[in-house]
Parts: sequence; structure tokens; C-alpha cells
Amino acid sequence: MSIDALTVLASSVGGGESQLVTNLAILVLSGFVGYAVISKVPNTLHTPLMSGTNAIHGIVVLGGLVLLATGSDIGTGTTIILFIALVFGAINVVGGFVVTDRMLEMFKQKPTPKADKEGDA
Repeated sequence: MSIDALTVLASSVGGGESQLVTNLAILVLSGFVGYAVISKVPNTLHTPLMSGTNAIHGIVVLGGLVLLATGSDIGTGTTIILFIALVFGAINVVGGFVVTDRMLEMFKQKPTPKADKEGDA
């Protein structure tokens, strides 16, 4: 489903009364879809999948930075919440890469120690 289809669906659910109802309906629907998708992932694929999605969260961080950089009048409270969201988003992105790196380290072959030659004296 595209975002436009979700907006139309959420508008019909909320009766088009307010943007808040539409946004809440989209949030709830996306939560159900996300839970349904993630719950079907086997445990062996969970870590790489989540690390990848954490990296995708970088798009959200970039969007927040653009919003802060435009200097639009969004208010002090919104700016504070946006800054906190950017900090948590950056932590999420870095954490995703750290988890992926640690996971890949488990699969690297460890160097074997050189055996002493019995013939050398």
C-alpha cells in the first residue's frame, strides 16, 4: 500500500474530522503491519534484519536535520522534541552498525596458531 492509499483509508476510518485522527490511524495500522512482519522472521535472521532497519533509520535522522536546518518556525517545544528524536535516531543508527559488526565477527575464521616444527632444533 502506498502512503496515499493509507491516508485515504485512515481518512475514511476517522471520518476526515481531523489530521490527528488520520495520523493516529496510520500509526496504528503501521504498527500492526510491522508486528506482523517482524513476528514471522526466524531468529537467525532477526539480528541482520534489525541492523539493516536501524541503518534505514538514518533517513529519519537526515529528514530531522533538514527540518532543523531550514529554520522554519516550528516552535521551541517542537525543536526540543526534534532534537531529542535526532539524538535517539543517531544512537539507533550507530547501534545497528555496531550490532552488525559484532555479528559478522562471530563468523570470521580465527587465525590458527603456528605449530612448532619437531625437526627444528
